[in-house]
Amino acid sequence: MIEKEGDIFSKVRRIEIKSRGLSSNMFAGQYHSAFKGRGMAFAEVREYQYGDDIRDIDWNVTARFHRPYVKVFEEERELTVMLLVDVSGSLNFGTRAQTKSEMATMIAATLAFSAIQNNDKIGVIFFSDQIEKYIPPKKGRRHILYIIREMLDFQPVSKKTDVGAALEFLGRMQKRRCTAFVMSDFYDPGDFSRPLQVCRSRHDVAGIQLYDPLLKSLPDVGLLRVRDAETGREMYLDTSSKAVRRAHERYWTERMEALGQVFRKNAVDYVSVATDGDFVQALRQLFAVRR
Repeated sequence: MIEKEGDIFSKVRRIEIKSRGLSSNMFAGQYHSAFKGRGMAFAEVREYQYGDDIRDIDWNVTARFHRPYVKVFEEERELTVMLLVDVSGSLNFGTRAQTKSEMATMIAATLAFSAIQNNDKIGVIFFSDQIEKYIPPKKGRRHILYIIREMLDFQPVSKKTDVGAALEFLGRMQKRRCTAFVMSDFYDPGDFSRPLQVCRSRHDVAGIQLYDPLLKSLPDVGLLRVRDAETGREMYLDTSSKAVRRAHERYWTERMEALGQVFRKNAVDYVSVATDGDFVQALRQLFAVRR
């Protein structure tokens, strides 16, 4: 038990050093320009002036005083950032440098340190096909280290995935507008388009898809036994067959297109990153799109 605690502490410390360095040197400013200013808070009501947007007119106050008044908003100085992290069975898969879960931990830690450098709160929702754990938004280094530790050591109850349930839970728990990052491989048998649409209408949502390169292109290694990490179903694939490899690539392409359509339809920015890829470049791409 002591060795396990020591191992986890060492991993947390290594992740802190790397992710804190990235957020300080690369992401803090880009995060600020990409997400600050999107949260607008009501400040006051004043008389209408020439050039004001008529959509900002407060009709109740206007009717009371018999002359037009407008609502004035200002940039929220403090945002709440929520990380919706998939902890289902398929996130434990990885054939190259790391698993999808390990990649998610690094990305979450980097985003968290970027958030607190901008004086934002950070909270987490761990989800499978149910809400596994909710960590309310707080500030501070100790809070982020607790989040990292939980991501490393957390054991979910279920192995399946329901992205929609996580989005609906966010809507219930977070009444004020927040910035939400959904990190998942999105292997969801259901349709989460409607919950995403509802969540997007209230919050600033971005998607981060994690995938393993083996799932994009099968290697020619002969007969391969594969097991679904979420259902336990096993099957054999003859990877020496060109027809099998082409069918797999076609399935992957169609799946990626369908996922992209869900995000585009709901005006949600997203990025895909492989477990052997550069998540730094992926986050930069996401931030650049939002700017």
